[in-house]
Amino acid sequence: MNPRWAGVLLLIAVIGVLALLPMLVNNYWLRIATGALMWAGLACSWNILGGYAGYINFGHSAFFGLGAYVTALLMGDKLAWPFFATVPAGMVVTALFAIIIGAPTLRLRGAYFAIATWAFAEVLIQFASVMDFTGGIGGIGLPPFLDERFFYFAMFAAAALTYLITWALFERSRFGLKVKALRDHELAAEAMGINTSLVKLQTFVLSAVTASVFGAIFAYWVTFINPKSVFGGDITDQMVVMVLLGGLGSLWGPALGGVGLFVVNRLIWMYWGDTAFYIAILGAAIVLVVLFMPNGIAGLFSKRAGNSGAVLEKAVDKLVGGDQGEPN
Repeated sequence: MNPRWAGVLLLIAVIGVLALLPMLVNNYWLRIATGALMWAGLACSWNILGGYAGYINFGHSAFFGLGAYVTALLMGDKLAWPFFATVPAGMVVTALFAIIIGAPTLRLRGAYFAIATWAFAEVLIQFASVMDFTGGIGGIGLPPFLDERFFYFAMFAAAALTYLITWALFERSRFGLKVKALRDHELAAEAMGINTSLVKLQTFVLSAVTASVFGAIFAYWVTFINPKSVFGGDITDQMVVMVLLGGLGSLWGPALGGVGLFVVNRLIWMYWGDTAFYIAILGAAIVLVVLFMPNGIAGLFSKRAGNSGAVLEKAVDKLVGGDQGEPN
């Protein structure tokens, strides 16, 4: 069978199974599936900037948290907005925030950019912790909605849309070619006439907005959020490991890495409880992937595995030394 058709059939089969899953499992397993879809989507969201553009973002939780807080505030007793109206509102707020911080921050490269993005997420944690309208460190609640199937399909739709946007923009368009040219050699891309500043900002905003959608759904799903639960650095850390595990800069690898690592997390929680063991697993996963599987899971199955490996190598070079590399 033609590999392309095999891939299409596999995708149809996966979509079919996911669509039927709520009829096949109880609410406990459906909740786990909802979480797996959320992390798969967040990994794809982080991969837009970190994988395709090669800019390592250690503050991606800022955008997830903004989407969550906008939804929580607008759905509160004072405003009582419907959920579906809060999602686009969160996207707009997140896009504006991404433009404001992205314009100056994207002038930085390597470790400087990574540290700057981490700092912005920390600023938002402190801001949300001291402001009265956010509930301070105690957090803020949302009206409960107990239909688990609703949240499953909401996460499913958000993850599928993020995947389709990634495929259309970064695998099938001229914009994707510009982003990859920027990633491989930014100075050469500028010399070719590409407006790298604009392309980077557009990619940054897209990555941010997709994350905000998952934050909005998450807030309504769990009915309570606080600064640490949505802005915490551990959220971004997990996204990074998921993308590395799945395949940095690949199309489907981050989603697979997100599902795999989330399942490991749930298994550890079931057998050992909420311990630091999962953090140790994250650290070990990073070391093992970098040493023995630099292309991630996607690299094991792709004939073009060298692409994601090159992305990882360049990303590490940028992060450590800010080196733009030499043209091939």
